[in-house]
Amino acid sequence: MVESRRGREAEELAEDARQLLMELDRSVPGAAMATGECRPALDVVDTASGVEVLMDIPGVPVSAVRVWVRQDTVLVVGAKLGATAPPDARYHVAERSSGRFARGVRLSTAVDTGAARAFVSAGQLRVVLPRLVERRSQLIQIPIETP
Repeated sequence: MVESRRGREAEELAEDARQLLMELDRSVPGAAMATGECRPALDVVDTASGVEVLMDIPGVPVSAVRVWVRQDTVLVVGAKLGATAPPDARYHVAERSSGRFARGVRLSTAVDTGAARAFVSAGQLRVVLPRLVERRSQLIQIPIETP
């Protein structure tokens, strides 16, 4: 039962990634022409206030990146457009990767997705997801309404 649920979740995540990449192709000039794939490095950090996802995306314009959250999974899709060389150029060394990417990260703790924020600075994407405040042990007054 758990295994079939995980399989279903993985299929849903893959379908989400496909749909988001298609949307990216339509909205970002040149993204559909990015035939390769790249896999930006990422870290997931548990902090006192929540979870942070850090991803290296040098050379990726902010307009070519999308960040989504579904349940306990953060999904980042984007396109790193390749460098253009003159048509008669020959590469002696070609190490820089380009292409589309989709990375999904399952979170280990409940987060407040409504308060999530994403920032790009110096080629690094930083997604900040505040921890969901535990309310079960708090005493909360419920106002009484009169008709």
